[in-house]
Formats: sequence, structure tokens, C-alpha cells
Amino acid sequence: MKIAAAQMTCVPADVRANADRAAGLAVRAREEGAGLVVFPEFTLTGYELDALAADPGLWTAADDPRLDPVRSAGIATAVNVALPTDDGRPAIATLVHDADGAHVTTYLKQHLFRHEQDVFRPGERDGRFELGGIRFSLGICFDNHFPDLSGRGAADGCRVHLASSLYGTGDGVHERATVHPAIAKEHGLYVVLANHVGPAGPWTGCGGAAVWAPGGMLLAEADDRTPSVVTTEIGVTT
Repeated sequence: MKIAAAQMTCVPADVRANADRAAGLAVRAREEGAGLVVFPEFTLTGYELDALAADPGLWTAADDPRLDPVRSAGIATAVNVALPTDDGRPAIATLVHDADGAHVTTYLKQHLFRHEQDVFRPGERDGRFELGGIRFSLGICFDNHFPDLSGRGAADGCRVHLASSLYGTGDGVHERATVHPAIAKEHGLYVVLANHVGPAGPWTGCGGAAVWAPGGMLLAEADDRTPSVVTTEIGVTT
């Protein structure tokens, strides 16, 4: 199975525009033979916390019609959004849909980073799903700095860990390049990182969407400038 990692430059607080951008990258990944593409944190809005706190119209549920361009791209997708919850706060969530656009699972970010704690509701459960006979785990940015999360996925039979993230220039470049191969090495997982590239709220995304093999070897990596996808065969036997 081929899997793609996307890197995007988001339009600030514009769900429809970003859904169109994500759909374009999803189609590109499908044309390159991928069966699944994972997108960065806050795919549909960019990292715009003030706007997300002030405007529930930017929050996106799994059945939101604004996701239709992505759901109809003919490829399974993992898209990160601000998700409405029943306590009035949004959660930072990854929505997984299959290639037919059917909702597969939703994962809520458990480890909120700094000021995210003032706006978002933390998740309480790990994210898992199966596609094409392969079991996947999910992590969102700061989640991936807590190795117990991906370790639980590996113990539960997962073979691929999907990381929807925002790493910026500066310290983020080092973190991006060290956290994910460490997960791959420690837990024997493929790790697929999606990232922002260019302006991303208070940061500048450093790009470098990538895939690491179990053991930590880098298999594919995007540049630090261009919205794009990188596609890699995941050699998992079932």
C-alpha cells in the first residue's frame, strides 16, 4: 500500500479555500498511487487560535459539507480540524474518511500545547483504524512528543503512525527531524508526518513532510518551500 504525507500553506481561517487546496493535494496523491493521504494540523483553517476561539463557524464536523471536495477525491484521507464537541468547546481532531468518503474514525488530540489548553477540549482516547488490512495509529503534533501514545498503538497491532503536525522554522526543524524517527525506531512503526510549509499563524512551517521506516530510516521527504505530497510504499505484510 502506498501512503502520502502532505504539506500545505493554509489560507488563514478559510475552511472552503483550504478544503479545495487539500483536495488538490489528495488528487495528486491518488494519481501517484497512494491509497491514503495525511494532512497537517488544522488543515482547514491554519493555526489561527484566536479566530477558532471566536468563531464556531470555523469548527468542522465529520459530515460537514465543506469537506466534500476532500471526501470526493477518491482516496482515504486524514484531515485535522477544530471539531465541535458537546461541552461547547472545540477539540483538535483528525477525521479519517475512506476512499468512498465514508467516515472511518475521529481522534481528539490528547496533549494540548501551551495556549491550546485555553481554547480546546483534550481528548481522552487513542485513535486507531484499519485500512487495506493495515492497522494505523494517530497522533497530532505535541502528542508525538509522548512516546507512550505511539507505543500503545504498536502494542495494539498498529504498523503505521500518522502524525498531523505543525513544526516551524528554528527549533521546529530539529524537533521534526528527531521526534519521528525516534518513534519509528523505538516502536517499530512506519511514521508518516504531514506539516505546514510557509506562513502558519504565529509560525512559519518548515515543510519536510516525510515518511520513516521501522528502525528510523528516512524513506521520503518533501522540501521546505513547496506545498506538495510525498508518496511511499509501506511494506507491511498482513
